[in-house]
Amino acid sequence: MTTSFVPNGEMLPAVLPSPRLLANGMAIPELRAGFRTIDNWRNVRAVVLVWTWTALLAYLGVRFGWAAATAVFLLMGPMHARFAILMHEAAHKLLFSAKRTNDFVGRWLIAYPAFVPITVYRRSHFAHHREEFGPDEPDMAFYAGYPCQAPDLARRLVRDAVGISGYKNFKMLISATTKTSSRRIAISIFAVQAAMFALYWLGTGAWWSYLVFWWLPWMTQWRVLNRLRAIAEHGGMAKSDDRRLTTHNVRQHWLARFWLVPYNTGWHLAHHVDMGVPWRNLPAYHRELEAAGYVTGQITFQNYFELWRSATTIPLEETDWD
Repeated sequence: MTTSFVPNGEMLPAVLPSPRLLANGMAIPELRAGFRTIDNWRNVRAVVLVWTWTALLAYLGVRFGWAAATAVFLLMGPMHARFAILMHEAAHKLLFSAKRTNDFVGRWLIAYPAFVPITVYRRSHFAHHREEFGPDEPDMAFYAGYPCQAPDLARRLVRDAVGISGYKNFKMLISATTKTSSRRIAISIFAVQAAMFALYWLGTGAWWSYLVFWWLPWMTQWRVLNRLRAIAEHGGMAKSDDRRLTTHNVRQHWLARFWLVPYNTGWHLAHHVDMGVPWRNLPAYHRELEAAGYVTGQITFQNYFELWRSATTIPLEETDWD
């Protein structure tokens, strides 16, 4: 991979359109409907399971002492990742085919428990999809500035891990309760958090379980995971109509899929080529892009560690101390 993080032209074969894909990488109409099919009942199972595991982990963390509590605290980072990705599906209106069900479940059972005002997120996220790295890019702070020096990334991750980044987000949410335009949503989020506090206490018998097993992981380790995933998705890429220049491609492994990129979100290039493809169909759609020669080994990182190492390739001696 190039140290600029952006593949050069030789790494991007001009293979589209193909018999199965259009010039922009989307499947031809005859195939597109299949790729865009939403599996409602399997998504019901996903929502039930994410809540079941969250509750079970909290119970085990209280029941079996501090060693178990430490393990559960760490495992709640991946649980927050699962809530975030299911919320992302709901924001794309891909969690359930019925709009009212999608929005109700996405808001009250996924987004608000994860401290996310989903209507605000949906607007900003669609701006991200319309033009990555354009003037309306809402996540530029996560994507710009790479490659960087290793100490720069380490400093950002430490800031995330100790709660500095989380505090800023939590403070903004509290501030939103004082503004007319955002008060209703912010209060709704805190109402859901209050209900979760009560349920955690009732289910575990420990008043502190919500704080240690939900709020604190959101404030700390979730910030680390979110930053690392953001770098892996778009860090250091460039504005272009070719999604191979805006989005990284990383080979998927089971450990990364468990810890960092659940629900197939690691097939992120496929998601940006066609954001109407639900998460369950992304691997199949990615294979279509590979079969067409659009996605190649030259633009594929073999794992996330290789990508993050490439994100810190600027030597220390090149530091501009000004």
